[in-house]
Amino acid sequence: MTAPKLPIDDIIPALLQHLSASPNAVVVAEPGAGKTTRIPLALLDAPWRGDGKIIVLEPRRLAARAAARRMAQTLGEKTGETVGYRVRMDSAISDRTRIEVVTEGVFTRQILEDPELSGVAAVLFDEYHERSLEADLGLALALDCQHALREDLRLVPMSATLDHAGVSTLLGDAPTIQSKGRQFPVETQYLGRDGSKPLEEQMSQAIRRALAEETGSVLAFLPGQGEILKTARLLEKRLPATVTICPLYGALDARQQDAAIRPAAAGTRKVVLATSIAQTSLTIEGVRIVVDSGLSRVSQYDPQFGLSRLVTTRCSLSTADQRRGRAGRTEPGVCYRLWEEAQTKALPRDEKPQILESDLSGLVLDVANWGVTDPNQLAFMTPPPEPAWREARDLLEALDALNDDGTLTKEGAALARLPLHPRLGHMLREAAKENKQALAAHIAAVLSEPGLGGRSPDLRDRLANLKRDNSPRAAAAKAQAKRWASLVGKADIHRLDVEEAGDMLSLAYPDRIAQQRGAPGRYRLANGRGAEMPHEEALAAHQFLVIAEMQGTAARSRILLGAPYSRKDLEARHGAHIRESDHATITPDGGVKATRQRRFGKLVLDERKLSNADPEIIADALLDVVQQRTVARLGWSKEQIRLRDRVGYLRRTQGTDWPDLSDKALQTDLNWLRPFIIGLTTVDQISAKVLGDALAMMLPWNLMTKLDDLAPSHFEAPTGSRVPIDFSHPEQPVLSIRVQELFGLAHHPSICDGKVPLLLELLSPAHRPIQVTGDLPGFWKGSWADVKADMRGRYPKHHWPDDPLTAEATRRAKTRSVK
Repeated sequence: MTAPKLPIDDIIPALLQHLSASPNAVVVAEPGAGKTTRIPLALLDAPWRGDGKIIVLEPRRLAARAAARRMAQTLGEKTGETVGYRVRMDSAISDRTRIEVVTEGVFTRQILEDPELSGVAAVLFDEYHERSLEADLGLALALDCQHALREDLRLVPMSATLDHAGVSTLLGDAPTIQSKGRQFPVETQYLGRDGSKPLEEQMSQAIRRALAEETGSVLAFLPGQGEILKTARLLEKRLPATVTICPLYGALDARQQDAAIRPAAAGTRKVVLATSIAQTSLTIEGVRIVVDSGLSRVSQYDPQFGLSRLVTTRCSLSTADQRRGRAGRTEPGVCYRLWEEAQTKALPRDEKPQILESDLSGLVLDVANWGVTDPNQLAFMTPPPEPAWREARDLLEALDALNDDGTLTKEGAALARLPLHPRLGHMLREAAKENKQALAAHIAAVLSEPGLGGRSPDLRDRLANLKRDNSPRAAAAKAQAKRWASLVGKADIHRLDVEEAGDMLSLAYPDRIAQQRGAPGRYRLANGRGAEMPHEEALAAHQFLVIAEMQGTAARSRILLGAPYSRKDLEARHGAHIRESDHATITPDGGVKATRQRRFGKLVLDERKLSNADPEIIADALLDVVQQRTVARLGWSKEQIRLRDRVGYLRRTQGTDWPDLSDKALQTDLNWLRPFIIGLTTVDQISAKVLGDALAMMLPWNLMTKLDDLAPSHFEAPTGSRVPIDFSHPEQPVLSIRVQELFGLAHHPSICDGKVPLLLELLSPAHRPIQVTGDLPGFWKGSWADVKADMRGRYPKHHWPDDPLTAEATRRAKTRSVK
């Protein structure tokens, strides 16, 4: 079939010319240009391709299937012939296939299994601006492959909105080829949003308004599945029969997703309610109206707490522009935005790269499998954050996947071969030792596919639903689970006792074994965090759970999915990690409660009272109280506070040889206090003397001898007064002193061997500020005349000389005459 001309066709000759001379290029093409489907086809005839394949990476399965289908149609073929696709749980590939459209995770597995990328001529990274974790890893590995093994390998990141300068530099100053898009005019209307009303209600109203005012079908962007389903329910009875509602989100099977992007039947219109799955790489025929909530739901990983949280945020400006562009792909359109026009300027320019907000354990395992232990050895567009990298390494070491030096162990090599998160791969391998890998593989399928098996928070329910479900999506998931199970041994597919789900899940998430605390539905996890679920849920009645999914804060997360667990199974499965130790707590009335406990992580399984507690554990309990109350509330004397300020000033100005005695530093690590509270039983006993002894140990003798010379605690005035110097000001030490006590002083007071002038706050006889100066001689010559006149009027009984330099410093008023 003859394809219509698209804007991208104009730059294809230049791209081919660049790729014939050098291996890398960057393509920036506006929406509608046709880059996704035209460039791969154009590369088929490039002489350098030979018989090598062209791999095209797409961020989503829906986009991968649609792109492959469109290219195959252009060639007059079916998918699986010249053009095919490979995504999780689905593929259409044959020996004839020369263009493979794959999801980014599939490419990671391909390059790890074949680091040379044998038989591959080019890799195209479509929609690279989305900066998914897998895309960044894939590009870093492909660049390493190119540099070390395959100088002939072509790499082409492509996007509509892209930091092309940064990507070009990453690819060795690769040329950037830019194309205009085929974008029809799109009118933008700002509807605003009432924060007191549910989002779904306002989206429903906006969609109905758009249908009434405009022709064509509607593409509406909402943050997630929940909002989509609620909006659909609000619209169902309010739209004419000629309008079809089509949800579109990741948890739908391929058949439902493909139905959503097909053109509406003749004489009908459709309303597609979509997540960000539809904002790039897709053209939905007939859509000329976009209704944008302006919201996105993203996963944010907190390495400090080991939790990934789904967070609803304002979308970026580039995302809003991408969504708006969907209305003008095939004809002029209109975009309704649920925010005020002025708010557009406040949107962030781009979305954050996933590598900054993701669990990196899979990436660290893949990189180690590549033979790299330091992320700086690979060319990442954005380097992985150190805390997340470190936390991922700790997890992999706990799974026996990494050695102390970050290299792969035998177990790690086995985990790396499994196309699963390391936790789930570990579960699968351990389950195989008991011939329970079929159950473990089905659990992995449910955890890997959103919504598979229903929405119940009980994993057993989802597994049972999956077993009964004969839909195409469920069948594909069960087939995938069977393949996973076969990777670790011959599996008995009929051995699926869902009551053992909690025990299997504990192999993946031992840190999320949870114990009920107080009321039903409230739990404490082995890692110390809190989690809860509605007490009405049947799952909430169990004393122990293993939690697979949760969201919220570390202190109070909402349990989304878990399975019941028994004390008996916990003891049998994880007995080697149960520890017995003594603990003490300080009661509210100041008493000491000491117990001997059996613990699994932070969970107390058993405890009994101790009559004579070890002073060491009482000291630990006291430090816990100090941690809660904060160091600042301890009984510091004024002299100790001044000492800490003086040392703090010298640390800022003289260097880190001086210890950090700030509240923050002392609070971070309380070990400085521990030796001095052994034998104490209450926080009130932590006196100024105890704190002074602790400070003395933190300040070495050689520094203490320098302290008074460099940062004296007091200034000795000409009157003989010792006036304290305030070192708490970050910029400059301050001396607050009555101006009369400086009469006769011709030089400015200073510290640090005369190198640092004090900031003088000059006071009246009543200790009220009258002037601030950093130049006392200049003050005497200049401002003193005005100050003197004012002071004579206010304080006539005091001496205010015309020449302060020849006057005698004084602390008193004029001497009374004796009659």
